[in-house]
Amino acid sequence: MATKQDYYEVLAVKKNATLDEIRKAYREAALRYHPDRVPHEQKKEAEEKFKDISEAYAVLSDAQKRALYDQYGHSGIDQKYAYEDIFKGADFSSVFQDLGDYGVGGGLFEEIFSDLGFDISGGQGRTGKRPRRGHDLQVAVDITLEEAATGTEKTIVLPRYEICAVCSGTGAKPGSKKITCSQCRGQGRVVVSKGFFQVAQTCPRCGGEGSAIQTPCSECRGEGRTKATHKIKVKIPAGVDSGSQLRVRGEGEAGSAGRGDLYVVVEVRPHAVFKRHDNDILIETAISLSKAILGAEIEVPTLDGHVQMKIPPGTQSGRVFRLKEKGIPDVHGGGPGDELVKVDVEIPIRLNNQQRRLIEEFAKLSGEDASGSSFTDKIKRTFS
Repeated sequence: MATKQDYYEVLAVKKNATLDEIRKAYREAALRYHPDRVPHEQKKEAEEKFKDISEAYAVLSDAQKRALYDQYGHSGIDQKYAYEDIFKGADFSSVFQDLGDYGVGGGLFEEIFSDLGFDISGGQGRTGKRPRRGHDLQVAVDITLEEAATGTEKTIVLPRYEICAVCSGTGAKPGSKKITCSQCRGQGRVVVSKGFFQVAQTCPRCGGEGSAIQTPCSECRGEGRTKATHKIKVKIPAGVDSGSQLRVRGEGEAGSAGRGDLYVVVEVRPHAVFKRHDNDILIETAISLSKAILGAEIEVPTLDGHVQMKIPPGTQSGRVFRLKEKGIPDVHGGGPGDELVKVDVEIPIRLNNQQRRLIEEFAKLSGEDASGSSFTDKIKRTFS
């Protein structure tokens, strides 16, 4: 069994911390590890951390439990309280009362712990299974660099669970009735003895419903939901990059308390011509030796067509030119990046007699010795 971390360390507070300091520390930690505020792949880890800090707060915010913990540590708490009783009396709502209907101290807190089969409602007579929001879904979408630059709309074919249209999610055949669960006798919970203390858990027979289906629905076979395939149009904004994640609310799986969300992970396919660096795009283009020496105008491809770019006389190989605002728009609404054009000067591999004579003449006029190593070799070294 894993050793529990010290509650004070979990909340990062001193042992003489005041109640206000404990509340503040819990609030900051709970918002940091709230499962709805982290990337989808980190959600499970965040939920575990959220439970740990909530358990620490439930103990340290209660004077009696805190005194017991300070004297005997975790063993003192474990011997006196069942796991769900640790949370009874803990005032979570006041910690987040100024955030409005954010859901950290109330619904979401109960939802996370209900996954463990514990009832933390304080024992106020609530029975039956708590309505649950449907599961979130994740899907990957490939787009081109051009689509990333302009934004696009994609149609996603998504298999997901829907509330059964025949039984409206009850799982029972229309016209039939549910019967009281024989194991929990309608309470939705059963008490399980674990060593010297007891834990109330969700009834394994009825799943917390407090009732059982006598005649299952023929369509969903008692599941209350069926698998269906849907086509969903998703707007992908300009400026997205590989790894960008879009959240489409209410397009996940159906649940008794509403749908989950759909997370769309964008992957931008490699481009045959351009390379992307943040919001800039990079391209290499070759020019002739004469254009590099004399200057010229060349045609350069961009994401939205070709443009003319001026090459000044004496351009060296490897020089980078900047075409302003020809890159990728900023996904957060800022200005677009630039296109960076790297120029490579092509040195002729073979020269005919006339070309060689003219180059040698140029060498003499430039004060170069053309009789030794080939002047073209010098040019090659110059532009390498």
